[in-house]
Amino acid sequence: MRTRLTTAAVALTVALGGIALAPSAQAATAHGPSAAPHASAAVADFNVGGFWTIYQSNSANATLAVTQDAQGNLTGTARAGSSTTGTIEQGFVDGNFIYFVIAWSDGSKGRYIGSRGSDGSLSGVSTDLTHPTSQARWYTTWTF
Repeated sequence: MRTRLTTAAVALTVALGGIALAPSAQAATAHGPSAAPHASAAVADFNVGGFWTIYQSNSANATLAVTQDAQGNLTGTARAGSSTTGTIEQGFVDGNFIYFVIAWSDGSKGRYIGSRGSDGSLSGVSTDLTHPTSQARWYTTWTF
């Protein structure tokens, strides 16, 4: 779980164009598993299971139906517009971070990296994996 969190933190940092998370991500990588000898499998601090909408800065909004298991792994479906559907792949919640990929019915894939804010809402950056320079900010109005 720590490896996935570190990977998500580094990816979020790169996507946001900042360095705020980089030192802690590098420290976790540099020290490896011995950095936290008391650590066990991380558990998500929130559950995103249910129906909710992602609002994107490029107006490509999507409604999701999500299931989250006890380890924080995500599965589910998505719908954008009246005919585009998708399946959630590689999704997980770790601490206050969320990561998932939606494989869309039109053949594209969108990666969503974000975190839970102090108000309980989610926000982050989405990237079209076919065209990685195509990015948008996303957020939810639903709180978790």
